[in-house]
Amino acid sequence: MTSHGRRAAPPPPEPLGASTVDSHTHLDACGCVSAADVRAALDRAAAVGVTRVVTVADDLPSARWVVRAAHWDERVVAAVALHPTRTAALTADDHAEIERLAGDPRVVAVGETGLDYYWDHSPPEAQQAAFRWHIDLAKRLGKPLMIHDRDAHDDVLRMLREEGPPDTVVFHCFSGDAAMARECAYAGYVLSFAGPVTFRNARELQEAAVVVPEDQLLVETDAPFLTPHPHRGRANEPYCLPWTVRGLADLRGVSEERLADCAGRNAERVFRLGELPPAVEAPAPGADRVRSA
Repeated sequence: MTSHGRRAAPPPPEPLGASTVDSHTHLDACGCVSAADVRAALDRAAAVGVTRVVTVADDLPSARWVVRAAHWDERVVAAVALHPTRTAALTADDHAEIERLAGDPRVVAVGETGLDYYWDHSPPEAQQAAFRWHIDLAKRLGKPLMIHDRDAHDDVLRMLREEGPPDTVVFHCFSGDAAMARECAYAGYVLSFAGPVTFRNARELQEAAVVVPEDQLLVETDAPFLTPHPHRGRANEPYCLPWTVRGLADLRGVSEERLADCAGRNAERVFRLGELPPAVEAPAPGADRVRSA
């Protein structure tokens, strides 16, 4: 993943009527480097009702950074894994470091892992081997598995059945149709919706969003990517989540307060946010260094 570069950020939305959690964002790719950057991003989010975020790794430098960030601010927790597009040449040392980082008490999920058949950065065989390893890691650590699934629905579901899923499975930025949503819900999986559910051409995704049980629903930005309507194409950040919350609430025929509250409570339960140790107040030495690309 890359930074959003020079794309202009949208103005802040109207604050939500109830607080909620951004269940998947990439603060480093949003441009955050230091503890002060993280605090500023979370202050912007809190001003519109987004009170906590899960910042997610996609490669090893990012994994090291998100773990540090989770110890800089109480409102930040982390998820650690290697993105499927980063799995072409994994080593035993890579596995060992991911396992060590994922074991940190403020890492709340193993993710994002899964399969991505859209990009041609890693062969399917390597992606599938890494996905199986991450499934096993989540089960060994007793943490939720956070899945990236792009153009790979059948294989993702098949491999979960073959390996046996962890107790909690989260489909980040769910992209399937209503039939897949029902299948996932029946299996007990949690489905997280991002900006695309607000896009005007996303009819099948919108139909899927309506059938998900309320207690299996999360909301996310996937910032700096997938900025919701009406600011599609501009830079995304956790403070932009209210537009997705409102779009999803309209689709489901509920108030924004109800949608925000239930998604927030679901995130608290799924990621066990009430059981976390406190963040370390002062960053560790060297923690403000820019992570490598």
